[in-house]
Amino acid sequence: MKPKLYEEVVLVIDVPEKNLKKGDVATVVAHHPISDGKDGYTLEVFNALGDTITIVTVPESAIDLLTENEVLAVRSLIAA
Repeated sequence: MKPKLYEEVVLVIDVPEKNLKKGDVATVVAHHPISDGKDGYTLEVFNALGDTITIVTVPESAIDLLTENEVLAVRSLIAA
């Protein structure tokens, strides 16, 4: 699984320090090696209106490609 630059991907882990949860959708903005020679990706995460929320770097194992069988959902960034 090698996502392309500017392709949307889904997180398969929580990233609590960035308030990101498994299932959040992000856009690949860079591909680079990280520790142990593994592939890493810098992701840009947007809100529902297209504003940038955060940028995060994760290992390839933390993301997956979107598929036609998935439906996007909305969650609030602020606790109710």
